[in-house]
Amino acid sequence: MKVVFHEDFNHVYTSDPAAASGRMESIVETIGPYVEFVPAEPALREHIAAVHTDMQIQKVENQGLYKIASLAAGGALRAAQIGLSEPCFGLIRPPGHHASAASSWGFCYFNNMAVALEALRRQKKIESACVLDFDLHFGDGTENILGHRNWVTVVNVEGHSRRRYLQAVEEDMKNVRADLIGISAGFDNHAADWGGLLNTEDYEEIGYRVRLASDRNEGGCFGILEGGYNHDVLGENVLALIQGMARG
Repeated sequence: MKVVFHEDFNHVYTSDPAAASGRMESIVETIGPYVEFVPAEPALREHIAAVHTDMQIQKVENQGLYKIASLAAGGALRAAQIGLSEPCFGLIRPPGHHASAASSWGFCYFNNMAVALEALRRQKKIESACVLDFDLHFGDGTENILGHRNWVTVVNVEGHSRRRYLQAVEEDMKNVRADLIGISAGFDNHAADWGGLLNTEDYEEIGYRVRLASDRNEGGCFGILEGGYNHDVLGENVLALIQGMARG
């Protein structure tokens, strides 16, 4: 399976946990033997401006983070493009699902998922899409940007028990109708991470459910990295999701 990545994502660009040293390296070391890495390229400014205000773009530039944030957005777009024909994962950072059109928080700057899907829509490569966000935290930015667009369904998974959580994913994926399913993959709900809920094998099940849904719709699927902060388990969790998406 192809994984979109760039060595610049290894750089520590801020002091927040998403930018921590060793985070990306821990994933690359684990998944490396099983995947084909494809280089990320920066998103065009017009792609970013399609979902963000000039003020938000200027704010990111003033923080000195435009280069890495645009590279993450471009990595998401490339993963989505590949995902149209085969499952793909974007190993990118900064994350994006807390970035709204004119603001951001939660370690995010540009909404990578929104940039990717809006670009494909404008290029007429998709007519419909679904976002499955299983990060511990509600993807408010994605909801704010894409939630009112009638061609996108945004699903933020809820469930206070492991069993109910996985049932919710299964039900949502049984009902989805979309040309492309994008996963906002936050692994901070793992038993050994902040949320303390899911096991590593659960991410393989989630990936498999997404793949079944995309096959049923004769469409595509891709995922992009959001949260996940325990470096000891993060690589295995990403690998599990990738293996589930690849099962087909």
